[in-house]
Amino acid sequence: MASPEQHEQEEAKLSRRRQQANDYLKYSGMAFQMGIIILLGVLAGRELDRVLGTKPYLTVAMSLLSIVAALYSSLKDFFRPSQGKDQFK
Repeated sequence: MASPEQHEQEEAKLSRRRQQANDYLKYSGMAFQMGIIILLGVLAGRELDRVLGTKPYLTVAMSLLSIVAALYSSLKDFFRPSQGKDQFK
């Protein structure tokens, strides 16, 4: 039978593993979100260029705008404190 100290150590290890998994999911989700935002910006720019006949200009502009939007979205999520946790622990 495990002693109370061993039980607490097991709980602490399990808690660290859960936190690592949550962090991994959070950051990989942010990467996918950035990729999708940038892809949509490029595709929108290409389509606007095709429709308006402004070949590379709107693609470049929309690409840059989507990069800024993706960075803003990711940094906003990165610096937001986790829900349900005390941020000063």
